[in-house]
Amino acid sequence: MLQSNLHHYFTSCRFLLIAVAIGAFYATACHSYHIDTTIENRSGAPIQLIEVAYPEASFGVDSLANGAIFHYRFQVRGSGPLKLSYTAADGKQVQITGPMLTERQQGLLKIVLLPGDKADFLPHLTPQP
Repeated sequence: MLQSNLHHYFTSCRFLLIAVAIGAFYATACHSYHIDTTIENRSGAPIQLIEVAYPEASFGVDSLANGAIFHYRFQVRGSGPLKLSYTAADGKQVQITGPMLTERQQGLLKIVLLPGDKADFLPHLTPQP
């Protein structure tokens, strides 16, 4: 009888330990850090060849009409400044340096393209660099 109870106890403890280990793995190893980005064109004219470069990668869109919004989600690897480039309606190549990004940041980043070849970067990211 005692041996049966001990066997049941150790089997239950082993099961609990395995369940806790699996839970800890999923809680720590499977979290993805993403930045949800919105680019909004308020420049007053359509723009072409928009590229957003960030540490280790980039994304872009061929064109964005005035008043249009483009959404993209990405993950940062490494650290460095975000760089925005595009072709303005007059054909001018525009390059603007944005905020610093670091690995494991997550949250929202709004980029508003403004008249005069300017842009506002509105990051709501955690953790801060």
